[in-house]
Amino acid sequence: MTNDIFSLKNIAPMLFVEGVPFDSKKYLYELKLDGIRCLAYLDELGTELRNKRNKSVTNFYPELKNIHKQVKTKCILDGELIVTVDGLPNFFEVSRRSLMADKFKIELLSKSKPVNFVCFDCLYSNGLQITDKPLIERKKILKEIVNENEFIAISRYIFEAGIAFYELAENKNLEGVVAKKIDSYYYFGKRTKDWIKFKKMYDEDFVICGYVPENNKIKSLILGIYKNNQFIYQGHVTLGISKEDENFILKFAENHQINCPFNKDVTEKTVWIENNLVGTVKFMMRTPSNSLRQPVFKGLRDDKSYKECILK
Repeated sequence: MTNDIFSLKNIAPMLFVEGVPFDSKKYLYELKLDGIRCLAYLDELGTELRNKRNKSVTNFYPELKNIHKQVKTKCILDGELIVTVDGLPNFFEVSRRSLMADKFKIELLSKSKPVNFVCFDCLYSNGLQITDKPLIERKKILKEIVNENEFIAISRYIFEAGIAFYELAENKNLEGVVAKKIDSYYYFGKRTKDWIKFKKMYDEDFVICGYVPENNKIKSLILGIYKNNQFIYQGHVTLGISKEDENFILKFAENHQINCPFNKDVTEKTVWIENNLVGTVKFMMRTPSNSLRQPVFKGLRDDKSYKECILK
């Protein structure tokens, strides 16, 4: 049986821990883009894109079907799928694509709001797995093999000045900055201090356990996390729910209603739904009672299971 990671296509991307900005000669710094993490398998036969759950998402992004023609060798690239709106990455515009089933609508959006793949790491090149090479060497290989165009770009980075870079990103209303140890290896599916993200707003993924209805619409979403085989109540989010996400949730709820999943009373009238739906919420901080301060809903996502929604 082959151990070739390109043939197996079963790897999970390396993860980040959260931290505060710092300067260090041992790290490089690059922008944290507000998009969807993706691994791109590229060779002469074509392009295959896989999300964090290792689900193929190639058909959702037809504008990226030819990015394999932009690389000089068979490779696996790690990066982020983004859509830029008014000069900034927009999470909703890229995440909505992964929830679509209508090929015609997908094709229209691929032209009106095209997705770009921004790659920041190379895991496999010229028939060889290179995850045991230091990050700075993988970055060099990435630059050598990728020819950028309007659909594929290479993430830029700087050295040492992590604090100033974060302040610049914050002033430009960008999501944040990531720090990566220059000599770090790539660990599949692991979360280590070799990769650290700095963000003004935290964000986490929650199970959408239900919603509070109001005039046949959604007033707020009920959030939960999954721990020790049960759901733990995490409060409500009211702001940021797009019309498209609202319609999707309402339609889903028509055939997926259940009883309250929490071991506590929730007094408001609530429509409880099965745990298939996961969404991202950004917030300023957690309060002492573990609720979210100033939560804003960013959007639904299909690249994460409810069992992965655990308290960080």
